[in-house]
Amino acid sequence: MAESLDACKILSAHPIAPAVRQRVIQALADIEVAHDVSVLYACESGSRGWGFASPDSDYDVRFLYVHRLPWYLAVEPRRDVIELPISDELDVGGWELRKTLRLLRRANPVLLEWLDSPVIYRQHEAWAGEIRDLAAQWFSPQRGRYHYLAMAHRNFRGYLQGESVRLKKYLYVLRPLLAALWIERGLGQPPMRFADLAGYLVTDEALRVEINALLAIKMRSGEAEYSPRWPGIHAFVESELARTAVDADYKKPEGEAAALDAFLMRTVLAVSQEKD
Repeated sequence: MAESLDACKILSAHPIAPAVRQRVIQALADIEVAHDVSVLYACESGSRGWGFASPDSDYDVRFLYVHRLPWYLAVEPRRDVIELPISDELDVGGWELRKTLRLLRRANPVLLEWLDSPVIYRQHEAWAGEIRDLAAQWFSPQRGRYHYLAMAHRNFRGYLQGESVRLKKYLYVLRPLLAALWIERGLGQPPMRFADLAGYLVTDEALRVEINALLAIKMRSGEAEYSPRWPGIHAFVESELARTAVDADYKKPEGEAAALDAFLMRTVLAVSQEKD
């Protein structure tokens, strides 16, 4: 079976043109000046990170940033996100560090995906390594499985009921279904890349061939491309959805936040010293 699977390797691509990468880097530098912050990490979060972007897919740039010390000493809470208007397929948004660590404490699957992105625009090496170590400690199988199954059920009900469906919606159901299955099998935090999920979990060769055919069309067609139902993929999705219930009792008690508090303090103080 291993030789057969290798012969049908799941397609994947992360197309980031050099000119676009430079635009992203410049946008991050402009944000730092405009908001007096330091960007610690920036990555692709959408289909270009998952590995199945269409030619006209947006560039979903997500970043994590920290303010200097005085920002954290204000009495009133302040805005903890930075979002730029979408411009020429560039969608840029970020979370402040304290917000990021609150979400990490709740094992937020979106944040964990960002930290595993195969497309990184910028990262503070020591900081990124430490927060990834923390992320591994705070990963919750219950929360992750609930998140991905709920997403798969919602997208299936919303987008895959007709005889003609948008190509990308199959992938928006397949990917979370496979991520939930990854967790269910005790494999830990699911990888962000769709090819890693499907390459390991999809062992039926006919299904792999059909998934690759879908990916090939998706990766050369527009975001709005429709097609008739794909019978093998549709049958797999319906079978998995019927087998897996969304467990409402998913909230794992949050652990002690002392390590996150210490990480926040070290980072804020270090950045403040660098900027002063």
